[in-house]
Amino acid sequence: MRDYYPLYVGGLPESTALARAVVRDVYSGQPATQVARADAEVVERAIMAACAAAPAMAALSRFRRQEILRHCAQAFQARSEELIQTLCVEVGKPLRDARIEVERLIDTFLHAADCCIEAVGEVLSLDVMPRALGYRGMVKRVPVGPVLLIAPFNFPLNLVAHKVAPAIAAGCPFILKPASLTPVSALLMAEILADAGLPPGAFSVLPCDREVAESLVTDQRLRLLSFTGSAEVGWAIKARAGKKKVVLELGGNAACIVAASAELAQVVPRLLQGIFAQAGQSCISVQRIYVHVSLYAQLRAALVEGARHLKVAPPEQETTVLGPMITVQAAERLQSWVDEAILAGGVLLCGGGHEGNRMQASLLENVPEHCKLVAEEAFGPVAVLASYDNFEEVLNTVNRSRYGLQAGVFTSRLDEAMLAWDRLEVGGVVVGDIPSWRADAMPYGGVKDSGIGREGLRYAIEEMTESRLLIIHG
Repeated sequence: MRDYYPLYVGGLPESTALARAVVRDVYSGQPATQVARADAEVVERAIMAACAAAPAMAALSRFRRQEILRHCAQAFQARSEELIQTLCVEVGKPLRDARIEVERLIDTFLHAADCCIEAVGEVLSLDVMPRALGYRGMVKRVPVGPVLLIAPFNFPLNLVAHKVAPAIAAGCPFILKPASLTPVSALLMAEILADAGLPPGAFSVLPCDREVAESLVTDQRLRLLSFTGSAEVGWAIKARAGKKKVVLELGGNAACIVAASAELAQVVPRLLQGIFAQAGQSCISVQRIYVHVSLYAQLRAALVEGARHLKVAPPEQETTVLGPMITVQAAERLQSWVDEAILAGGVLLCGGGHEGNRMQASLLENVPEHCKLVAEEAFGPVAVLASYDNFEEVLNTVNRSRYGLQAGVFTSRLDEAMLAWDRLEVGGVVVGDIPSWRADAMPYGGVKDSGIGREGLRYAIEEMTESRLLIIHG
């Protein structure tokens, strides 16, 4: 990492006279670099630049948008090692997971490049009544205008890409507020965007605190807000967003059902991956596991054995699987939830402790539904197990949650797979794998407290555009 990274206003780097914020190495806790922080005056200039750039962005030809997106993908590939190391430092992401995230970043931009030249629109048959004879209708999609993008800390490259790439493909100028704890990845992306050939003023990347960002949320010149983060923050932001369109990709407490017909040899490694990858800091991390009584004892023993072999280690080591949590406070919060569950009658099977921000791989069983480890989003390396004997009843159990992002179902029975798809109140049902599985092209988002709208390139582009109708008489 370099000693300092500027922010970007209207596509240009800027650092003079701006306050600085320290970014720490998550594993060691030591200062790693500094970044510029935006103030209210910088925010206003960024909004003005985005508004001024809106006509040029909307007029940008589709093949030119595709060229820009492909240019970015090539530049990410050329700088992949730098990006990987940045993720290891500012997120504490194990090397293997960091490589995967950079690969997904590149794929996301390439898929957006393909999506932006797809034919979008339709011809309407209006002659459905006598008075409409002689009229023809056509619909096209046009960019909504300047958009505000607010990203989380846990995937500071690929989740940013899921906002930035569709904004470019849709023809929307944008202002990106990266997570305060992990801004460097977004600022490296800004360096590449600055050389990509976007119209002047088309983008800004503004690390800033919540008070400064508040004016971005409430300013009606920004026509859409796309936010990824916690449910509490997301719904509060929506309440203050006014008339702008809002897309929320929020949290979850993802459930995974292991039916009697499941093959445990397949299930165990996938569950361990779903619980402990990214130190559980994913909104679709496996948190609730419901296992048919016939398999429960065997699966519990296998998961405990696997979890006990996972130790928090330096992210830069090739063999590291379990990295640290983002902050000491995050680990302390999760520790308190484990303690609450045990006091309420839950049984600790393994782990359950922390040292600094290094939380042990933890499994519990018999945790009451009212406990936070079941009812809320843990966002850490912990899961709770429970047995069931009736498939329809366990679907109801999964639905007794205020969240509804994704769910996983391990079954070899088609009737159970289809029933889960029909009954589970979630944005996506994954059959034969963990709910943590995601392809970047698929529609991704939740229901209930897990959000509104969908990400995934084609679906995000649709959110960032609106229909415009043309009627022709004659």
